[in-house]
Amino acid sequence: MNNEERLRLIARSSKWFMPALRTARELGLASWCLGAGAVRNLVWDALHGYSTPSSLADLDLAYFDASDLDPQRELDLQHRLCAAMPEIPWEVTNQASVHHWFERYFGHAVEPLQSLYHAVGTWPEYATAVGLRLRADDTIEIIAPHGLDDLFNCVIRHNPTRASRDTYRMRVLQKRYDLRWPRVSVVYP
Repeated sequence: MNNEERLRLIARSSKWFMPALRTARELGLASWCLGAGAVRNLVWDALHGYSTPSSLADLDLAYFDASDLDPQRELDLQHRLCAAMPEIPWEVTNQASVHHWFERYFGHAVEPLQSLYHAVGTWPEYATAVGLRLRADDTIEIIAPHGLDDLFNCVIRHNPTRASRDTYRMRVLQKRYDLRWPRVSVVYP
């Protein structure tokens, strides 16, 4: 079984992730995925044999819509998701608008992203640069511009596309991956 098949099987076996995918699909967005830390946690919990899901700071719904950059739309979508599944800590971000606020939060400007695939490819670590989308026919689409090797090998490696080395190091310190998942190895640039 290849890593894409393994990822689909893990997602389908999850009691919380599949309902979240279905709920997100109901928003009717053209280009979206659930990803980042939620997918990492999902896979690493499965690889470590954990029956209780690791807690999530948030479940990222990323979408791409360059025709509507109004931040209120993100909030409206987030409210809809919270109303449907209040037990999930939803966070909604239009990846087409990231360049408008990124410098305020991270201290350096970034170019506008061109697509959802491009956006996912810029997420801070390769193991978290993964998104899943549930199609209308219930097949799971995987967006993994850097592949799935780091995710399935429990490796945290800096993706320098957008995150600075300092941001990466700070994330590693804050996330403390090895406390929850002992098989994780961190690669420092």
